[in-house]
Amino acid sequence: MVRVLQTTWLALAALLVSGCALVEDKAPDYRYRLTVEVETPEGVKTGSSVIQVEQSLGGAASAGGLAGRQIYYKFRGEAVAVDLPGGKTLFALPRSSNDVDWAARVMQMLAPKIQGEPWAESFDNVLLIKGVVEVPRMWPANATLPERSAFPLLVTFGDIAEPASVELVDPDDLAATFGEGVKLRRITVELTDDPVTTGIERRLVWMSAYRAKWFNRTSTIYEDLTTEDLSAHLSAGSFSTDYAK
Repeated sequence: MVRVLQTTWLALAALLVSGCALVEDKAPDYRYRLTVEVETPEGVKTGSSVIQVEQSLGGAASAGGLAGRQIYYKFRGEAVAVDLPGGKTLFALPRSSNDVDWAARVMQMLAPKIQGEPWAESFDNVLLIKGVVEVPRMWPANATLPERSAFPLLVTFGDIAEPASVELVDPDDLAATFGEGVKLRRITVELTDDPVTTGIERRLVWMSAYRAKWFNRTSTIYEDLTTEDLSAHLSAGSFSTDYAK
């Protein structure tokens, strides 16, 4: 089930230590271009979106140690839209099926890992990413998480004028939704200085009406975790941070 938690900040590796002084540090901010390429009978169709990520280190730190340090992420951006034959549009959301902050973390997941590097310095490594990098299909299992999808959540609309018609798209079987010969080619990221992408509301003209409502028209104050209906778990903020409450 896809579940949406209405937050754009997250803390990682937090082990708060009482009685320690609050410290602040700045990890580098950056922008990257997220691109989705789809093979179709009419050739390769692409769409992209520039996303900005702000990182900051903070928390309570003991003298000479990292206990209590936290990394905070905040991102700004919107979904990628890929126009496909037949008038359909594929959207890649700035979240995944298992991580609402996927857009804030994907570049760090792809950044080089330097053995023995201090934890606080590892967040600079995103700047070492060179050129276009393909996002893998899965993230490998680690000490705390099982193997999981590395892709953003892919969706489309049965009727783009009706938000409640939103439906999941299987990244391994786009043909099931869009017809024979349609296949996901790849998803890539690349560091950029280009401005953050905006304007998705020109495609989705109802965005403003769903700032505080799920696509099934219920209030985002509550989320119905008993239903598999995707429209009960997505809102305008799922497509653009400019429309998040």
